[in-house]
Amino acid sequence: MKSWMFWLLKYAMTFVAGFLTLSLIDGNSVLEVLVLALAVAALNYGVGDLVVLPAYGNLVAAIGDGLMAAVLVYIISLIWPAITVSFLSLAIFAVLIAIAEYFLHNYLLAAEEVKP
Repeated sequence: MKSWMFWLLKYAMTFVAGFLTLSLIDGNSVLEVLVLALAVAALNYGVGDLVVLPAYGNLVAAIGDGLMAAVLVYIISLIWPAITVSFLSLAIFAVLIAIAEYFLHNYLLAAEEVKP
């Protein structure tokens, strides 16, 4: 799998987690969730996959990705008044991202075409 396909998979996974939490629980629009997923996927790829994963391993990177995702969405909600978030949705979002990233990192580490 090429790097762009991996990134697209990461974005899709982030969108699904965001839709299940930020849209269904908090009532944010799909367009807002698409934008949030783009920001979260970019941050998690840049920091989690390229810096933390090679240095500290999969578990630390996955937990860090989940926490970074929740914090980034919270910060964006402070700047963008149309976004509403609750603690419940942020907590579930963080857990879903951490679980998905754990398995995605396993694939990333095993893939020969994509390396962090």
